[in-house]
Amino acid sequence: MTEMKEVKGFDDFLLVPQYSDIESRSEINTQVKVGDLLLGTPIIASPMSTVTEAYMINALTNLNTLGIIHRYNTVSFQKKLLSFIQDNDFKSAAIGVTGDYKERLEELVSEGLRFVCIDIAHGDHILMKNAIEYVKSKYPELFVIAGNISTSSGYERLSSWGADAIRLSVGSGSICTTRIQTGHGIPTMQAIINAYTSKKRLMDENKHAALIVADGGIKNSGDIVKCLAVGADLVMLGSMLSGTKESPGKVIIMPDGTKSKRYNGMASKAAQRNWKGSYSSVEGVSSVVPYKGTVAKVIREIMSNVRSGMSYSGARNLEELRNKAQFVLQSSASTIESGPHIYKSGGRS
Repeated sequence: MTEMKEVKGFDDFLLVPQYSDIESRSEINTQVKVGDLLLGTPIIASPMSTVTEAYMINALTNLNTLGIIHRYNTVSFQKKLLSFIQDNDFKSAAIGVTGDYKERLEELVSEGLRFVCIDIAHGDHILMKNAIEYVKSKYPELFVIAGNISTSSGYERLSSWGADAIRLSVGSGSICTTRIQTGHGIPTMQAIINAYTSKKRLMDENKHAALIVADGGIKNSGDIVKCLAVGADLVMLGSMLSGTKESPGKVIIMPDGTKSKRYNGMASKAAQRNWKGSYSSVEGVSSVVPYKGTVAKVIREIMSNVRSGMSYSGARNLEELRNKAQFVLQSSASTIESGPHIYKSGGRS
């Protein structure tokens, strides 16, 4: 057995407030270059069947950010969804690494695909290598997002294979059960730290270093700030964008009159049955989430808080945030204190 290392998740860290001369959040620039696009916000909507289809992407395009059409459908239907995206610059979709992925890719490219997400649970794999090399050899103009991986060596491998951006982590998703079912995984924060160390070294050596995409377990805007501060270029959101007006699926009226929408993990029984009629290895669950209104409202609230978080570190852009960020570890008692709380004794509030 190899030596065991301690790993940390979102709630184990806090950013240290620092001197700031930022007088308004409007001074803060959250732009990030992704291929030929300069995105206004470092957010990508996850390629999940209850999160991202054309309606979601068109709404995100208006906010100058990306979404990726999921692959849990037929080739013809995914191509049709891609055709509904109104701005050719933002046409993005996911493929797998087996079965019909070559046919799927060809059909999507014929519909103007610009960003392709090679989407598998365990991305540090020979099939991922084969898929990246195939895409890059046949369609070198495509921007390739690959993953998921969680180690420094995995990041370096996928970068060397030609990935333009890499999704990290494994087993962190809010409706993912990979760690329970397989015993494998790395928290998102730790995975980013692992990859960022390698990214800096590759850049110093003038070698190709893919963008880092934090993907999994992000619960709130504070988690997003932490991801960006430790080295992520982008964050991929699933649960935070689920339940919005633009997410696929009908609004459900609950017994108490509140509104909800369904949110499926892509390895859940429900998701697998929906797209292939059966299920095999189950590494996710299904749930319902409260209806949240428009995705524009959600993104604006998130980014308002992200800019506020950046101002606490005195950072006017994402590079400054990474350079200035200082972290402390917090205890379980401190974690409890970090949330809203009311003291019942002594009249404290």
